Formats: sequence, structure tokens, C-alpha cells
Amino acid sequence: MRRLVVVGSVSGAPGVTTVALALSAAWPSEADGGVRPVMVEADGSGGDLMMRFGLPPAPSLLDVAAAVGKPYPGSLLGAVTELPLGVRVVAAVPGRGPCTEAVRLLAGEGGRRVLLGGEGDQGTVLLDVGRIGSDVEPLLGAADQVVLVARGGAEPLTHVSAYGLNTEAYGSRLTLAVVGPCPYPADEIAQSLAIEQVVFLPWDIKTVAVMNRRRAGRLRTTGFRVTPLMAATCKLARQLADYRSQKITMTNAETQRCPVPVAGDEGVPSWARR
Repeated sequence: MRRLVVVGSVSGAPGVTTVALALSAAWPSEADGGVRPVMVEADGSGGDLMMRFGLPPAPSLLDVAAAVGKPYPGSLLGAVTELPLGVRVVAAVPGRGPCTEAVRLLAGEGGRRVLLGGEGDQGTVLLDVGRIGSDVEPLLGAADQVVLVARGGAEPLTHVSAYGLNTEAYGSRLTLAVVGPCPYPADEIAQSLAIEQVVFLPWDIKTVAVMNRRRAGRLRTTGFRVTPLMAATCKLARQLADYRSQKITMTNAETQRCPVPVAGDEGVPSWARR
């Protein structure tokens, strides 16, 4: 079955689609038996890629959702489009209405079956869900890995803390990707939010420009001219690709995770102090 990596955020627009595209481009070529990953735009508020790259309205996420209830829904790959930057995607149409229903269907048992495929299917699905909500919770539960994207300021990190994500349930499946400048060290963020994996993804205009142009131009992932964002994303993609799902006992999880500070000035993260 395919590996499922969910990419999302809890507030704002920190660059979830950009991170998902970068991960698709940076995915190790030798992973999954050489099968290239597929990014699926599954944001209930509507997609961006069709407008950005001038894609036709079909195939799209709606085709995948329409096939969910069929006895033989076919392959997810039938709805794939190749972007100019060399990434395979299933794009979503703009507009909240149809996409909300499509995401609801994907989050059901039949939808997850289409995303994961059968026993003989290899590859990775990078699922861009935009802002995380109750509608995608079944997908989060089914995911091999969850990448939570946030900006590095005090307010975005406070939103992550206030959201109340059950980090204990995710354990090592959860990675916080902090995008852009961040004055706080990774260990402080990890301890305060009880998230084991914290990575920094520097924002750079060159990479974003390639992701927004319609002419062909691949994102460089090797050599001396790799942009800072792609270099960091390559490292993250390698970590995700090398990850093997294992059940971790509560005892082991507690020994690996630092307790969440809750009282006193020493127990308050620096971005929350007055």
C-alpha cells in the first residue's frame, strides 16, 4: 500500500501547498521502489494549482471523489497531472463547495482506500489538506506521517499550542515544519509544544518563483545551486521516506518526550511571556 503523508496547518496561510510541492520535488528517487510521489490537493476551501498553472478542470480531485463509491474505483493515478516543475499532482478545482464534499468523501473509508491503493501499490501520497479541521481527522489518523506547517513567530506558534492537537497520540509520526525566520530554538519549541520532531524550512523567493511559473523548470535538489528551502526540504523528505511505521508503547513515548511546561515563568515558552 502507498505511504500517506498529510501536510496541513492549524491557522493562517503559512505555505502548506508550497511545502507539499517542495516535498514532492525533493522526494528521494530511490524511495518506494522508484515510484514518484503524488501530491493531492485536498483543501476543503478549494484548490490553487489549477489557476496557478492554467490546468484544465479535469482530471481533478472531483474525479477521485466521484469514484470512491464505485465497486471498482480505479487508480488514483488516473487523475494525475504533470506540473511544469516536474511534480505529479491531483489538483482541486477552485471553490469551497465542491471541494468540501470531495474531502469529506476522501476522509471516509472508501476514500482512504483509493488514496492508499492495494497491497501491490507502491509510492507516496502527499496530501495537502490546507487548514486542519474535523473533516480531515480520519485522514490524520490513517497517515504514516503528519507534517504541521507554521510560521516562526510568536502568534503562529501560540496558535499551534492553543489548537489542542493530541501530540501524544501522534508521537514520532508528527513533524512541525517552521517556515521562515524563527527566533526560537528547535528544542524550546519541541519541549513547549510536546512535538518530538521540529524542523526549520527557510523561505526563499527563487524557489517560490519556480513554483509559480507556467513554463518548464525543475526545482534543483542536488549540486551546488540548491536553494536553502530545497536543501532543507530534501533533508525533511529523506527523514519522512526513511520512516517506518512502528507502534511505540506509551512508556517509551513518555521517556522520549519532554513534559509540557505549564506553570511559572520558567515553564512558559519565550514567545508567550509578557
